[in-house]
Amino acid sequence: MTVDDFAARHIGPDADSERQMLDTVGYSSIDELMDAAIPEVIRWHGTLDLPPAASEEETIRELRALAARNTVAVSMIGLGYHGTHTPAVIRRNVLENPAWYTAYTPYQPEISQGRLEALLNFQTMVTDLTGLATANASMLDEGTAAAEAMTLARRASKTKSPVYVVDADTLPQTIAVLTGRAEPLGIEVRVVDLDREALPGEFFGLHVQYPGASGAVRDHGALVDAAHAAGALVTVAADLLALTLLRPPGEIGADIAAGTTQRFGVPMGFGGPHAGYLAVRSGLERMLPGRLVGVSRDVDGNPAYRLALQTREQHIRRERATSNICTAQVLLAVMASMYAVYHGPDGLRAIARRTHTMAARLAAGLRAGGVRVADVPFFDTVTATVPGRAVEVVAAAEQRGVNLRLVDADRVGVSCDETTTAGHLTAVWAAFGVPEFTGAVDPALPADLARSGDFLTHPVFRSHHSETSMLRYLRRLSDADYALDRGMIPLGSCTMKLNATTEMEPVSWPEFAHIHPLAPDGQTAGYRELIASLERWLAEVTGYDAVSVQPNAGSQGELAGLLAIRAYHRSRGEAHRDVCLIPSSAHGTNAASAVMAGMRVVVVGCDADGNVDLVDLDAKIEKHRDALAAIMVTYPSTHGVYETGIASLCAKVHDAGGQVYVDGANLNALVGFAKPGRFGADVSHLNLHKTFCIPHGGGGPGVGPVAVRAHLAPFLPGDPLAASGDRPAISAARYGSAGILPIPWAYLRMMGAEGLTRATGVAVLAANYVAARLRGHYPVLYAGNKGLVAHECILDLRPLTKATGVSVDDVAKRLIDYGFHAPTMSFPVAGTLMVEPTESEDLAELDRFCEAMIAIRGEIDRVGSGEWPAGDNPLSNAPHTAAMVSADSWSHPYPRSVAAYPPGVAPAGKYWAPVRRVDGAYGDRNLVCSCPSPEAFED
Repeated sequence: MTVDDFAARHIGPDADSERQMLDTVGYSSIDELMDAAIPEVIRWHGTLDLPPAASEEETIRELRALAARNTVAVSMIGLGYHGTHTPAVIRRNVLENPAWYTAYTPYQPEISQGRLEALLNFQTMVTDLTGLATANASMLDEGTAAAEAMTLARRASKTKSPVYVVDADTLPQTIAVLTGRAEPLGIEVRVVDLDREALPGEFFGLHVQYPGASGAVRDHGALVDAAHAAGALVTVAADLLALTLLRPPGEIGADIAAGTTQRFGVPMGFGGPHAGYLAVRSGLERMLPGRLVGVSRDVDGNPAYRLALQTREQHIRRERATSNICTAQVLLAVMASMYAVYHGPDGLRAIARRTHTMAARLAAGLRAGGVRVADVPFFDTVTATVPGRAVEVVAAAEQRGVNLRLVDADRVGVSCDETTTAGHLTAVWAAFGVPEFTGAVDPALPADLARSGDFLTHPVFRSHHSETSMLRYLRRLSDADYALDRGMIPLGSCTMKLNATTEMEPVSWPEFAHIHPLAPDGQTAGYRELIASLERWLAEVTGYDAVSVQPNAGSQGELAGLLAIRAYHRSRGEAHRDVCLIPSSAHGTNAASAVMAGMRVVVVGCDADGNVDLVDLDAKIEKHRDALAAIMVTYPSTHGVYETGIASLCAKVHDAGGQVYVDGANLNALVGFAKPGRFGADVSHLNLHKTFCIPHGGGGPGVGPVAVRAHLAPFLPGDPLAASGDRPAISAARYGSAGILPIPWAYLRMMGAEGLTRATGVAVLAANYVAARLRGHYPVLYAGNKGLVAHECILDLRPLTKATGVSVDDVAKRLIDYGFHAPTMSFPVAGTLMVEPTESEDLAELDRFCEAMIAIRGEIDRVGSGEWPAGDNPLSNAPHTAAMVSADSWSHPYPRSVAAYPPGVAPAGKYWAPVRRVDGAYGDRNLVCSCPSPEAFED
């Protein structure tokens, strides 16, 4: 390994370790292993056409050069994106802290209590500010939150009308996303100027913006009453900062609130990632899409957090799912919640008042200079009329380093935020050609819309306002969690690998962090070059012709790909093609995405080896030949196998006139060795938060680009401000979560063709090494050619459970005592563990995991032999907390040392779960989804 060999630092096993692993698996080289594992019919033997690998230092220099081509202007564009000050203690200790950004979705609640508490704070913040009963743990952005609110309203409304009314003063990008989501579902979005037009006679839902895109603050009370009288539900898209001063949606009877928490300390990032929010009134909480954190209790009765109502997850509901949202924006939600914790209610009010005062002073100065400003109440945004001069004013402001919003030829929008200064106002007045204003100003918010009553009353929002206290609070929460900075997270299908510091570093640079998504093109040349090269590299890696990075999650990439297929068929006069074939083993989001794209799901069975049953496929194709739109398959399969029939499958579907969608979730097993766009696929989404190193962040951020062959390229997602029927907007920003795209760009740049190819080979070697070491202790459920797996293997615990009563949950929780996050449980097969070691784990860590699993098998045998009772043993009682093993009494039939320090676990550095096993059913029966009182935690 040379000093500048990044690939050698990213890939865990060195040459000697690789040799040992190959000996165990029974191959002389990785090439020989891959030749044996991957069917030759799809094998690609070329070299990726990528720039030569750069060192970490070279990559940072190149990124600095790209960043320098962006201009960090003063952004007063608004439209849902605002300048904000990220408190340094939050930036350094959350956004830039691997204890937070390398964590996985909290499916194992016992080792996720810290991030679950942070998300509960988020939910409490949202419910308090909106005045509604329940909020989820974040959405992808405001546009997708609004779209989820629309479909929720349709489910909950008793009216049969397909009409969804959207106020014309709604953010334009939100209107675009709503329209794009509505059409395949048979929903008619009707945009109405509610200042001038009446509501229609029948409609199932109403969406209003508060304050409006123009800045106007309206009293929507009468509209809400009228909508309810018509049997419709009302969504208010509200600015949370404004709600610290304005009457909350819940007080006027809103059913749903949606929006973004971006201005709570999260940089604009050229459009994302940001945590959207969704809140509902009482009675709708069990229809709420996405993830929901609830308060439950552990086996000792102590309060504990968990994800609630998980039966809504797509892998259970599948084609009956009402949403394909399978993730959140956890890292950004944590930042936003900590912003509220740090500032507290008084601090938030002060920021809001200052923001409003700046806007009021701006308006007063414009009026004093003879500029007509809309005579309506406003919070932070004013719309000024300058007949025929709007372009000139915007250009004059840009020359002074300030970006304004061009509404039309006669109107200019100007938004203030917490970063606005007196100097910014002076520059704006000068751009309008009016003198500096020094007079007094009056508030522009009507008294009858003012907020009354307190909010954020829980002690957590009133306790951590010094940096010392905040720092210690963040440390306490992160100490409660298990993340990749502690050890291996061998989650099958989720690819938890190294997120290198060099990849992460540019995300915080101002030239990437503080760019508005609607900034002039001349100010974003660096961003657009980075995105263009990233899309080009991803196309090369996958064998496709075009890529769009707009989808801001894998689920959204799925939807974008299916909508492209749908539009393609419609362009050929074959709109009747609406059947989507999906294997029974597929990721649950596949079926949900197909339904959202207006398709009918037909399930194709799998054979005894876990492969798509080609006989059943033939039967389903024959039955639906004339209506066949697509098939969605995951490759390698969801069972972790390189299926030999994939090329035949593609040909069969194409022969019937359908398109082939290959889910890119498992691309980690293909890069450099096979290209979906070359072996028969027409479209894939890619999980950049898996294969290309964007960190999971506890359940988000993610990016799910869609890659297509040339014939589907005209149907890729459109710009939200210029979207069309054939190219609908998938996300609220043109480039989705652009702020984190420097991460995969840096990964690809530093790995190069050889590094990427070797990473794939080592990932497959690691999975086969684990399978080889554990096969004698646990059955490996599926294998492909010559008994090999792909990048993950499934360990079958069902025979052991049947013989001993030890469940897959018991093994998962016991792994915590050994210092590991459990593999994926019971997916795709109930009662199994899916293990994916990735290329980043070195041999010592792989062996530590294998030794832990072997030791656990020994413990299972002791239960099976009767040495330990079935209901009282180290597995059924796991995880063991420090409080449990240090208690004065101990009545269990195994010593404390076995509980606390199983084989291979040293006392020094031992990770202790903060709670014992959490009772999920109790939490669902007693749904509590906001911060409990401190008394709940008293002994």
